[in-house]
Amino acid sequence: MEFFHRVTSYPFMHTRRRWYAVSIAACVGSVILLFWHGLNFGIDFTGGVVMEFGFPQKANIEETRGVVEGLDYSHPQVQTFGDDRTLLVRLLPQENQDVNEVSKRVEEALRKVDPNVELRRTEVVGPQVGEELTNQGGLAVLFTFVLIGIYTWFRFQWKMGVSAVIATLHDPLLILGFFAVTGITFDLAVLAAILAVIGYSLNDTVVVFDRVRENFHSMRKATAEEIMDASINQTLSRTVITSGATLLVVVVLLIEGGETLRGFSWALTIGILVGTYSSIYVAGALALDMNLSARDLMPPQEKDKEVDAMP
Repeated sequence: MEFFHRVTSYPFMHTRRRWYAVSIAACVGSVILLFWHGLNFGIDFTGGVVMEFGFPQKANIEETRGVVEGLDYSHPQVQTFGDDRTLLVRLLPQENQDVNEVSKRVEEALRKVDPNVELRRTEVVGPQVGEELTNQGGLAVLFTFVLIGIYTWFRFQWKMGVSAVIATLHDPLLILGFFAVTGITFDLAVLAAILAVIGYSLNDTVVVFDRVRENFHSMRKATAEEIMDASINQTLSRTVITSGATLLVVVVLLIEGGETLRGFSWALTIGILVGTYSSIYVAGALALDMNLSARDLMPPQEKDKEVDAMP
């Protein structure tokens, strides 16, 4: 299936230095925001109190959320659990808080929504658990980048490997900057979305690089910039269809998924847009400016023959 009726010929690489400036400004801005404002970590990372409430009929989640937010707890989370008659209330930890007192206060508040509401259980997530999840999440991201570097190095060539890793670093950094500036809760679901975006972005980059490798062999008289432009244009239809279809589903999830999936949906939405952009103007452009050539993509045997044939 083709989105365009003919292969486009847009000169992407001609404006790459302008987009370098945009990417650098966005990355620097994201780093500043992360240090200055920080992320609004959810209870998964900070610890806190989790309460399960059962309602005799379908729970009004918006009204319940409004009541809980009126108790002046910091960034409370209210979400359905299992069915539409069960809600989970998550509260961030506070100094010297009595868990029994907290659960009693929330239960009394929810009885204003429904007098027959039932507190089924109360759990405390300790801060040490949140710290462990933070460390494990950081290690997961680190190992992802290491494996990406190894994969692209062996799959293509070291110049492509370096540019692919830089492009893949670029995407989650901008997502983190978005969460820092908006204050949307950063929880395990968002971390999972970032890991998914890393894989999505890498896949897009690999598709372009595969075509670049083919075109270096078939377009021997073309310059490296012409080959890179041709490769991007040849895969553009596939990129538009894949990104558009995925983005359509994620936007629907963002609109209809509710508060529980809000952070997850925003991370995927930003990630798809940024990942598509970075596969062209970060990965492809960097490989080109690192003087990628046909000789770089030759198998070792062909390079040796070329050297032997020299006078």
